[in-house]
Amino acid sequence: MSDFKNKIKHLREDFNRYKIDFKNLPEHPLSLFDKWMEQALNENKEANAFVLSTVSNKNIPSSRVLLLRDFDKKGFTFFTNYNSIKSNDIENNNYVALNFYWPEFQRQVRIVGKAEKISNLDSDKYFSSRPRESQLGAWVSEQSTVIPLDTAFANKMENMESKFEGEKVERPLYWGGYRVTPISIEFWQGRPSRLHDRVRYTLDKRKWKSDRLSP
Repeated sequence: MSDFKNKIKHLREDFNRYKIDFKNLPEHPLSLFDKWMEQALNENKEANAFVLSTVSNKNIPSSRVLLLRDFDKKGFTFFTNYNSIKSNDIENNNYVALNFYWPEFQRQVRIVGKAEKISNLDSDKYFSSRPRESQLGAWVSEQSTVIPLDTAFANKMENMESKFEGEKVERPLYWGGYRVTPISIEFWQGRPSRLHDRVRYTLDKRKWKSDRLSP
């Protein structure tokens, strides 16, 4: 076995920085998520990154890292190309899973919910707030399609810049947001001896119920 493989096999870290106060849990999981997200962003400017998992029409799972752009009591919002693989999966089965991992705090948040497109107006508002280069990039990229290895995106960007020269870059109709309405949110806090703290909120008749889970 190579040295690095042997190293992976024996990697150990005892989690002991924080714990969940089970006696003072908020009624709504968003309150705890808001607190954890704020703490994470103070340490890592990309703490809004999360893994989105979807399932294809052939029941094949797929995961990728995206960026959370908004959240409230209605759900968690991200943006993407509506022609992408993830969007095709969502059209087939709009139950998805989100996973946030913040190693600085030895924490995870696992969310299961239903993804639905947000309004065109809300997608337009967010698109207009993006840097112009990102707006043009949305027009250039046919996300997830097979392209030649020698594709020159610089040339494509120049052509798109010329097309919109002196004009506002409108949002492509195939690009926009999804909101994931949660039905389950689990907060995972690393603890010593792998006896981790876990609390899961589940939606029951429009009210959130919290349960502690075994490590």
